Amino acid sequence: MEYSTMKVVGTDDESIREAAATIRMGGVIVYPTETFYGLGCEPSDPDATMRICRIKERAENPLPLICSDIGSARLVVEFNPVAEKLAKRFWPGPLTLVLPSKVTYPMWVTHGKNTLGIRVSSNRTAQRIASLSGGVIVSTSANKSGKSPHNNARDVIQELGREVDIVVDGGYTPGGESSTVLDLSGEELWIIRSGPIKGSDIIKAIKG
Repeated sequence: MEYSTMKVVGTDDESIREAAATIRMGGVIVYPTETFYGLGCEPSDPDATMRICRIKERAENPLPLICSDIGSARLVVEFNPVAEKLAKRFWPGPLTLVLPSKVTYPMWVTHGKNTLGIRVSSNRTAQRIASLSGGVIVSTSANKSGKSPHNNARDVIQELGREVDIVVDGGYTPGGESSTVLDLSGEELWIIRSGPIKGSDIIKAIKG
């Protein structure tokens, strides 16, 4: 499906406010993060979250979230002592923590799981959009499932066409590896996806 109203904006304050307003009204946006560009929407909106899964052409995996700060993250997941230590050490940054959920989000976000993957992005635009959107937004890479993520808005637009409402063009992002995903929801720690923050960094931070 194409949305002819797609708009490309910058990262000035007015543009960020427009992007956040679009999220609050049920829209889907593209925005820069500390790694690649992400797809974002209001996580409690079933239509918007379903739309993101359709854009991604993927409906089997939970959608990760970006929070504006640790305080916002504490409102949606249950922190344990290890999570507190790692969040204070690595946030804002590319570490996604999977923790027990404190809220009920649509199935398109959770896919039946009682956990959520969250992080606080070190990208100021992403932080600002999340803050103006209620403190938490969906953040999955802005590409079709199985395709490579993008570090610039032009390539996102070329792949996704007019399937989103707003593209926030923040120039080139650092790229590299997608965020490390660490599952802290059980008795053992599991690295679900390797990324910029390595296992040795995590162990060091926990012991420290």
